[in-house]
Amino acid sequence: MRISERVDNAVRAMAELASGELAEHGATVKAEAIATRQEISLKYLLDIMRDLKRAELVRSKRGPDGGFSLSRPAAEISLADVFRAVDGPLADVHDESLRGLSYPAPATALPQVWMAIRASLRRVLETVTLADLVGGALPVDVAAMADEYQHSTETRHR
Repeated sequence: MRISERVDNAVRAMAELASGELAEHGATVKAEAIATRQEISLKYLLDIMRDLKRAELVRSKRGPDGGFSLSRPAAEISLADVFRAVDGPLADVHDESLRGLSYPAPATALPQVWMAIRASLRRVLETVTLADLVGGALPVDVAAMADEYQHSTETRHR
């Protein structure tokens, strides 16, 4: 599974909106402020924000008091929502539906592996919200998986 630069930048931009730290004139945040703070090209960020707006995750306001804001509370926007808005399905297997996917032997179990991967991604990305991310309090099972990964990585690289 590869997390694209586009997804990474979109989540970071959404975290900036959720935190409210850059908010000017009420609840809007200028794209320039997000781009500067997160070290993202403004042109690239505006393209990402367009996708997020199309997915109804952000609103934009024009004018001198303009900028971007979340379209709903941060606790109601999952990382999966952001991922899908900018990159499409969470785990796509060459544009095939997993329900009807089958392979001849000896790879007959492979669709089940793809299903398990998609399920594990959903277990993380659909349960972590922008509010969790900004608050630094990830769901217990997600934090446990991250701890397990960190421990196994440290063990392997000793």
